[in-house]
Amino acid sequence: MSTFRDALAAADAPLVGLWNASGSAVAAEIMAGSGADLLLVDGEHGPISISEMLPILQAAAGYPVTTIVRVPWNDPVTIKQVLDLGAQNVLVPMVSSADDARAAVRAARYPGVAGSREGVRGIGSALARSSRWGRIGGYVQDADRHVSVTVQIETADAAANAAEIAAVDGVDAVFVGPADLAGSMGYPGRASERAVVEAVDAVIDTVLAAGKPVGVNTFAEADADRCIARGASFVFVSADVTLMARGSEAAVARLRRTGTQTDSY
Repeated sequence: MSTFRDALAAADAPLVGLWNASGSAVAAEIMAGSGADLLLVDGEHGPISISEMLPILQAAAGYPVTTIVRVPWNDPVTIKQVLDLGAQNVLVPMVSSADDARAAVRAARYPGVAGSREGVRGIGSALARSSRWGRIGGYVQDADRHVSVTVQIETADAAANAAEIAAVDGVDAVFVGPADLAGSMGYPGRASERAVVEAVDAVIDTVLAAGKPVGVNTFAEADADRCIARGASFVFVSADVTLMARGSEAAVARLRRTGTQTDSY
């Protein structure tokens, strides 16, 4: 049961990820079998409830992909539920300070068993998929090894506090979200603005200097290339809904342009 932390440590090249934003287990399985290193299940903006997340995790489990769940908010109850569901890797959005990061780490750790990482996660793993219903011996005592926490920097305040956020014990990686960062900086929908690009690059440099892996959401090829060249450890390059939207548009547009008619099947 390796974690995102383990995958990053073992990687000899930047990891490439895709999003499951649709909430479809079928789409998750297709994405998981694509050859991608990472699959991000979006519980923040995607239409995914806790119970709907289970078949997504099960669909991806048969493939050599590391699955990460983005929770809706930095909420200890939701983080507890997602971890008990069997997710090993959580991504916490809108982390703008070291205190926010510490709260995320505490929510993912059990109390009294993680050394200096004082946790608040409720202990109910014997009844949950996380420990395979008690079949993983010593899960509670060893839970820190089974769970990773990634925090998302996506506001101007977070970018300014990147060094302090990355330095928090228990934060395994930092993920930069250019879209919300652009909005926070006064450029909504304009993540390619020079000031936003410079802010993203500065966060990459700062987090790397703190000794933590850093990744970026980069749906444009040029952004992915730039961030990898700068030292990003992982990038997410597309989503199931994006691929379906653009692919379906392209399939229809070709025939619309040529006026070609096709027979019905």
